[in-house]
Amino acid sequence: MEKFVYDFAEGNKDLKDLLGGKGANLAEMTNLGLPVPAGFTITTSACQRYLAEGSHVEGLSAEIDDHLAALETSMGRKLGDPADPLLVSVRSGAKFSMPGMMETVLNVGLNDESVQGLSRQAGGNDRFAWDSYRRLIQMFGKTVCDVPGHEFEEALHDAKVRKGVKDDVQLDADDLKELVAAYKKIFAKHTGHEFPQSPREQMDLAIAAVFRSWNADRAVLYRRQERIPADLGTAVNVVAMVFGNLGADSGTGVAFTRDPATGESGIYGDYLQNAQGEDVVAGIRNTVPLQDLEKIDKKSYDELLAIMAQLEGHYHDLCDIEFTIERGKLWMLQTRVGKRTAAAAFTIAAQLVDEGMISLDEALTRVSGAQLAQLMFPRFDLSSHPSPITRGVGASPGAAAGEVVFSSAHAVAAAAEGKSVILVRRETNPDDLPGMIAAQGILTSRGGKTSHAAVVARGMGKTCVCGADEMEVGRDQFTVNGQVVREGDTVSIDGTTGRVYLGEVPVRPSEVVQYFEGDLDPALANEPLVSAVHLLMTHADSAARLAVRTNADTGADAARARRFGARGIGLCRTEHMFLGDRRPLVERLILARTDTERNEALAALQPLQRADFLQIFREMNGLPVTVRLIDPPLHEFLPSLEDLAVQVAVAKERGEEAEHDERMLAAVRRMHESNPMLGLRGVRLGLVIPGLFAMQVRAIAEAAVELAAEGGHPRPEIMVPLVGAVQELETVRAEAEKIIAEVVGTSGISGASSGVEILIGTMIEVPRAALTAGQIAEAAEFFSFGTNDLTQMGWGFSRDDVEGAFFWRYLELGIFGISPFESIDRDGVGRLVRIATDEGRATRPGLKLGVCGEHGGDPESVHFFHEVGLDYVSCSPFRVPIARLEAGRAAVTSAGSDHR
Repeated sequence: MEKFVYDFAEGNKDLKDLLGGKGANLAEMTNLGLPVPAGFTITTSACQRYLAEGSHVEGLSAEIDDHLAALETSMGRKLGDPADPLLVSVRSGAKFSMPGMMETVLNVGLNDESVQGLSRQAGGNDRFAWDSYRRLIQMFGKTVCDVPGHEFEEALHDAKVRKGVKDDVQLDADDLKELVAAYKKIFAKHTGHEFPQSPREQMDLAIAAVFRSWNADRAVLYRRQERIPADLGTAVNVVAMVFGNLGADSGTGVAFTRDPATGESGIYGDYLQNAQGEDVVAGIRNTVPLQDLEKIDKKSYDELLAIMAQLEGHYHDLCDIEFTIERGKLWMLQTRVGKRTAAAAFTIAAQLVDEGMISLDEALTRVSGAQLAQLMFPRFDLSSHPSPITRGVGASPGAAAGEVVFSSAHAVAAAAEGKSVILVRRETNPDDLPGMIAAQGILTSRGGKTSHAAVVARGMGKTCVCGADEMEVGRDQFTVNGQVVREGDTVSIDGTTGRVYLGEVPVRPSEVVQYFEGDLDPALANEPLVSAVHLLMTHADSAARLAVRTNADTGADAARARRFGARGIGLCRTEHMFLGDRRPLVERLILARTDTERNEALAALQPLQRADFLQIFREMNGLPVTVRLIDPPLHEFLPSLEDLAVQVAVAKERGEEAEHDERMLAAVRRMHESNPMLGLRGVRLGLVIPGLFAMQVRAIAEAAVELAAEGGHPRPEIMVPLVGAVQELETVRAEAEKIIAEVVGTSGISGASSGVEILIGTMIEVPRAALTAGQIAEAAEFFSFGTNDLTQMGWGFSRDDVEGAFFWRYLELGIFGISPFESIDRDGVGRLVRIATDEGRATRPGLKLGVCGEHGGDPESVHFFHEVGLDYVSCSPFRVPIARLEAGRAAVTSAGSDHR
């Protein structure tokens, strides 16, 4: 029979799939001999079974009985014993950290009788016992029975008002007894029954609630945001309670072995005396810096620092630690590889390489393209010396500005209207996740670097300022030193310094972009981040097998992409060259009624095209440039059918001359298509309109010859779009080869020594092309996968029509984990890519393969293209560094997998 429950001593850090991250790391700390409270872990497989079967998991209850009995024996106490109670926490713990997204219940085992026993355990501390009891009813009610949490909060607020105090620690035992009675009434009102007095019933119900919380709305949303698989399930950790709320000699805190915001070494964290863990994480009371613990309890402080050093040395990474001090005794409640900002990720990885803890290959796996993208966004330009209205804790770096909103719902609604917003709260909780995702940044008046807002914002790469305690936050405004900021007003928040500005502060380029642009020498920069990025990018380039090209249609874009490290152009979209003031020339081509008129229009376009190509070839001198022949439906260059019809009708009504408009209207009607994406475009256009592709091929060849004559090294590649049958490509290729031979032959520089070699290939964007790639490769020297159209045609929907129409519902239902236009659909579209790759190379072993759809810059997709064996990916200039990093990571990860 499958084993569902493990004592901490039975596990280790490598069992995260089975025990979850929290359980595996509790087991690891136990085996290291660290002070961990006794307990056991219920596996993720038990959760999977529970969710699949409804409730009962055969054999689970008996295993829990056995492990609970062992726990009671080791502690010398019985769960909920009225005389000497054992209390436990029931805590979630998935494989991947999901801070605050699932449930935890503390103090399980307390009831009307055992609260007296807990008081005796605590040396007659009635206040502590009743405080623990009210916390259990509140957490159990909200978590297990869906009692509205705000009603408990309002009852607590009323108790403090009656007492005339500000903090709950100022309530005495009698106040808390009354609060427990009030909480019980709230519980009974919403559940229809009394608060359960059976300790085992409490525990079983709490375990089931943790299982169910895996599918809570906020957990599902967080998994979708972080791309965490939905079928993993959560483990449940049942741990003997230790108490930080026993008085001034007790407390709880969170520590980091390095700064999770910057990566700098040092002592970072928060501590709160006379408190339980949720008080720190929730941010409901402002903490003191961890360094203050040295003055409060030096013995525990010194022990904690030694354990922090031991854990970082053991995990070889930044560790995030939760701890409790119970009457001077230090207990470790959790450790994990800590969430960090993008800047900290790069800085820490480089530091650990310098310290000899990890290799460069390992360092490369610790950072990601998504993090690099965050580092490339601009920062505030403070040259005008704006004055902050307040300052909090810089919890997650970045520069964010937007309209103030005070609720998650308002943030979501405003973002849907295209507005940039800053979500302002006293403190955030897991229910605020939709608004945190929608907002540009988060600002809270309570909490620190380890509060819910800070941890979640860092994980998402959102700018966050916490603990701006000069702020008084209301329902639709906040006040700072008498200044009122209302919903809809604009503020700017700096997640590095913690400063908050009224109005929109201008931004400046990031140092990382300046480095990529060549304006910042990493050897001279005082910025550790720039040095770290340089180190890891250099190693990524040396490790990568995939080359990275860019999508660029102008010389300026080509130049910037080359500065960013592009090794050529994978997609030059010639249709973009026909817009603006050249549009009338395209209209002339479309309206041409004779060969003479058509040739005149093409003759006018050719020198413009040649100049475009020459500029791009010069910027990419020595590197390949893939030029796609014109692809879009021609109607995109024409006025709308409706507008033209109105113009012609009005002109006739007035008796005005409208010959041009009438001809244009006739052409638009002639070319009108019900589904232009599947109509006259790509290779079909070149075959139907004589001379169009020939003009472009001639312009490409002439530009290449001109650059060669200057002593340059042009490497053009002509890409024929939308090919579905090899005969289409053969027809275009035959004409192109004649033109190229003619241009090179009359240039005065002929043969291989001319330095002009032009490859001809095709774009694989029609499913039939992928399925007949073996035939098409007979006429193609390269394939470039147009994954945007391949996705549209593979799925049978138009991106422009469906993303806003139903994608949200597909994501909600789990049909899509992520939009197939954002990350490659491995099973469907990816299979077409594999088939075309295998069959194309079977026909032509030296076939060059690349991808030029937007997936070429998506980190997950880059790894897939590495696996398939493509030669390069192509993406927009800004995403080139991201793709370079991911190409290196893909090579390192693949090599590690092969080695294992």
